[in-house]
Formats: sequence, C-alpha cells, structure tokens
Amino acid sequence: MSAPTAAPAGRRWLGLALIATAQFVVIMDTSIIGVALPDMQAALGFTPESLSWVFNAYVVAFGGLLLLGGRLSDLLGARKVFVSGWLILAVGSVLAGAAGNVGLEIAGRAVQGAGAALIAPAALSLLMALFGGTAELPRAFAVYGAAAPIGGTAGVFLGGVLTEWASWPWVFYITVPIAALVVVLTPGALPAVAGGRGSVDVGGAITGTVGLAALVYGVVRAPEAGWAAVETLVALGAGVVLLAAFFVIQARSRQPLLRLGIFRTPQLGAANLAQLLLGAAWVPMWFFLNLYLQQVLGAGAFAAGAALLPMTVLIVLGMTLVAPRLLARFGARALIVGGFGFLAAGLGWLAFARPDGSYVVDVLPASLVAAFGMALAFVPSLGTAIGAARPEETGVASGLVNTSYQIGSAVGLAALTVLSSTVAAGAIDPAALTSGYSAAFIGAGVVAAAGGVVTLAALRTRRGAEAAEPEPELVAG
Repeated sequence: MSAPTAAPAGRRWLGLALIATAQFVVIMDTSIIGVALPDMQAALGFTPESLSWVFNAYVVAFGGLLLLGGRLSDLLGARKVFVSGWLILAVGSVLAGAAGNVGLEIAGRAVQGAGAALIAPAALSLLMALFGGTAELPRAFAVYGAAAPIGGTAGVFLGGVLTEWASWPWVFYITVPIAALVVVLTPGALPAVAGGRGSVDVGGAITGTVGLAALVYGVVRAPEAGWAAVETLVALGAGVVLLAAFFVIQARSRQPLLRLGIFRTPQLGAANLAQLLLGAAWVPMWFFLNLYLQQVLGAGAFAAGAALLPMTVLIVLGMTLVAPRLLARFGARALIVGGFGFLAAGLGWLAFARPDGSYVVDVLPASLVAAFGMALAFVPSLGTAIGAARPEETGVASGLVNTSYQIGSAVGLAALTVLSSTVAAGAIDPAALTSGYSAAFIGAGVVAAAGGVVTLAALRTRRGAEAAEPEPELVAG
C-alpha cells in the first residue's frame, strides 16, 4: 500500500478536507437538482419524459467513465487528474446553469459527470498516498466515507434553499466557487503522486465506457420506454455485448484498463458487491422519502430538505466516531452485514408510512435507523475494496468501487421507480402515492437484506484464503 507522505499532520488533514469535499460534491451533484426540476422544466421546455435526463446524463457519464478515470489517475498522477476533473466539473456547471435549452442543459450535466469521473478515483488514490500504512487510515476513511451520503442528503436541502431563495441555475453555479477553492489549495495540501509507466488501453476504454453507458442508459430509460421496448432492449443488448468485448480485451491486453486478476481477491469483489447493493438501497430511499415528504405530507422544498438533516448528522457521527471503533473490535464483515441489517430494518419501517402520517412518527425514527445502517456498512466496504488492491492499482480499484455504487444507484432507482409506479397505477392521490412509495421502500429493504446475506457469504470465503493472502490495511477482522 502507498506510503504516507512526510507532510505535517495538519497539512494531511487539510488534504483530507479537500478529498472529502470532492466526494461530497460529486455525490451532491446527483441530488441537488431534485427540487429544482419543476422550475427547470418551465424555464427550458422539458417534456415530462425528457426531464429525467437532467439526472440521468450525469449518472451515465459518471458511471461510464469512472474506470477510465481510475486508469488515468494511475498513469498520469492522481493530483493532476484530480485538478483536471475539478476544472471540467466547473465548466460543466457553468454550462448547465447558463443553458437556454434542453440540449445544452443535458450536455452540461454530462460534462459535469465526466469531471466527477476523474475526481472520484483520483481522490481515493490521494487519500491512500496521505494516510496509507498509518494508524489514522480508518479515521480518514470514515471522514471520506461520511461525505458521500452527506452529499446526497445535503444536496436535497441545498437544492431547496437555492431554488426557493435564489433561482434554479444556482444549483449548478454553487459548484464553481467550491471548485476554484479546491484547485487553489490542492498544490499545497495534496502530494504530487507520480504516475506509472504504460499507456491507456484505448479499446478497453471505448468498449468499457460505452458499454457501461449503454447499460445504464437502458436501465434508466426502461421505466419510461418500457422494459420490452425496442429502444430498451437494443441499449441493454449493446451494453452486454460491449462489456463482454471489454473483458475479452482485458484478458488479452498487456496493459489492460482493468487487470482481471484484481477480481481474484475475494474481499475486493465482496466489497464492490456491498457498494453496489448499498447504492441500490440507499439512493432510492432518499429519493422516495423526499417525494413522500413533499407530495403526501405537503412539505415545501426547503422543509423537505431540512427534514433530512437529522440523517446527515447521524451519518457524520456514525462514520467518524462509531464505525472506526466498532471496526477495530468486530472487523469489517460484522459491520457490513450489521449495517445492511439496520438499513433493511429502517426501510421496512418506512414502508408503514401513512397517507395522513406525520414526520415525527412516520419518517424521523425509521430514517435514523436506516442512516445508522448506512454509516456502519459504507466505511468498511469502501476500505476493504481499496485496501485489497495493489499499490499501483488504487486508482483503478477506486474507479471500480465508485462505479459499483453508481451503477447500483441507477439500477436500483430505475427498478424501484417501475415498482412504485405500478403499485400507484398512475393515481396521484395521497393514498395511491403512499402505496407506491411503500412498495419502493419494501423493495429497497429487500435489496439491503439481500446485501447482508450475500456479502456475509462472500466475505466468508476470505477465511480459506487467509494463509495465502495478506490482510488489507483497513480490515480489522
């Protein structure tokens, strides 16, 4: 694993603040647009069908380019790629905020996603360069890990504030000053990690990126076009074929984009699976919870965002104070499985929400249980995935684990949107809407429960390999 830099402790923690800011912003940008969508629709002329692509364009570009971003981080140097990603993200934010039509808006969101795909894996590589091999690594991972769900939840709140008290373009412009500050501070706070020798696997980059993009496109398009529609089947089929070609190229390439042997490490594969299932359960939860608060309980944009803040506070405390201590005592497997259990329980509790319910009774306690589960599971699964990789492959491993979370989020949200719409049967009265949201919460709870079972079984195979493989740095048991 990468040795930590010789920088003073204060400088390392400033570097961690920039890295956590990166994770916060790239996740925030997926959720901050939610409450602004009606205003954007009116201003730019989106149809109800095309409006979803304000979200989807970002996710498709982000998920499709993450592996390439990880590889570029390993080859060119993490800090260079990190700064480049922020500059691209800022350009995309300006384009999206200033867009005067649908096409430019979607293009701006795609550029934002491309920038995020460079930032995310480079940030994790820089974290390992700063803290790898130190006793501070679990706490650093906890701070970094907390930034992701906080970004998702805070994005809803900030979107409500900016939309209600400023205007919808500011949900994009808010990223620009943050990007400028990070770019200015980066040279003095983050190490100039040297890149490795080699070249980009062009064939792998094209087939992997386009294949992932096609697969995500097919999944997020299916609720609107239909799972049996020609458009959906062509996109999914193209995605499968291209990804198959990607793996064939990787198996034959001397310098692959993704070394297939990386999957032979049981804990890395299991941790990526955990991240995929966490995304598939967590992102739909806050998405439908926000809709329940606004469309059933009648909360405004600001009030709905504020209602999610207690989850954010609990996640911060859980990831920074509770999870590292429990990790040292019980090990990664126990925390991941236990976290999935709490998440499933919270989602099951939310399924009992009533059409005439209240925030204090129907939302707050259940959402806190779910948030505690996320706090327990996210840090050890992320740390296990990165800790199991070779030092020269931390960028690729970072891209892989971020891809897992994003793809899980897209697939989970698309599938549970279909489930919710089917149960609600197109009705918009509070009772029908609540029934649809409850079905989505149940579905997400099943995903979380399955995540606990599957990762328990997958990590259990680790026992048979202990004699042959070293223990990852972050995994305590």
